[in-house]
Amino acid sequence: MSQPPPVRSTGSPPPRPDASMSLLTNVMDHALDDGYAEASARRAAEGGGLPRTLRAKLGLAAGLVLAAAIVTLGAAQAQVAAPVVAKEREELIDRIESETSAADGLEEKIEALRAEVGERQREALQEHGGDQGELVALLSGATEVRGPGVRLVVDDAKDTEQGGDGPRESSGFSDTGRVRDRDMQRVVNGLWQSGAEAVAINGQRLTALSAIRAAGDAILVDNKPLVPPYTVLAVGDGKKLSTAFQDSADGQYLQALQENFGIRTSISDQEQVRLPAAPSLIVRTAEPRTAGAGTGDGRGAADTGKGTS
Repeated sequence: MSQPPPVRSTGSPPPRPDASMSLLTNVMDHALDDGYAEASARRAAEGGGLPRTLRAKLGLAAGLVLAAAIVTLGAAQAQVAAPVVAKEREELIDRIESETSAADGLEEKIEALRAEVGERQREALQEHGGDQGELVALLSGATEVRGPGVRLVVDDAKDTEQGGDGPRESSGFSDTGRVRDRDMQRVVNGLWQSGAEAVAINGQRLTALSAIRAAGDAILVDNKPLVPPYTVLAVGDGKKLSTAFQDSADGQYLQALQENFGIRTSISDQEQVRLPAAPSLIVRTAEPRTAGAGTGDGRGAADTGKGTS
């Protein structure tokens, strides 16, 4: 009869807690590769990798001496050149200041001569203007003007940005809330048509020969750049001038710019405005001359000349 297998009185030993971490344990126990460990031990046995022969030691010492000499020489040269560079810099600064002062002096001289020429032009205009000398001086912008009038302010729209298309775009100008040269042209022409006797924009007196043009986004009046807001002063009967302008086609055009593009405008009549004289005068006159007097045709030809006053 077969016997059952004996029952063991002792059980199997419990597993190690780190049995599932054998790979991590191996890495921690052998952190350095065997090849690297062998190479490190061999280098330590040979003297730590330092040169063993006398020739190698002398070569290392010579390299260190050469490097130290180069550094010392560079520092010495920099120290020697520093005063020379500082002196040259001071001389250059002195030359710049001297030339700047000379340019400022020439500019002041030009302004003085320009003022003298303008004054002589005005005197000649008043002297040779005859009975209408004062009127000619007024219309040509030769004299300062004071009197009642209107004050018109035109400014770009708020948060104006460049770019975009629209009905006002032409000649490469983008349609934005910026005031354009053609807008100011219409404003000035509307004031003249409404009865203004003299007009100035931002202190720049306009004459019959003044030009309002554009250079990029800047507006030029007689080649002088202006910046917004554009303050237009016009001499005339304040209330009549203001009403006539707002009822005119140009006044309606300005109102349309305000409604459609956000351009800001305001107009008010003033008891007293002051307009300066024009900075330069160019007066053209025409004298009638009878042509063919012997033929009796009665026709005349105008001889146009250019004069300054």
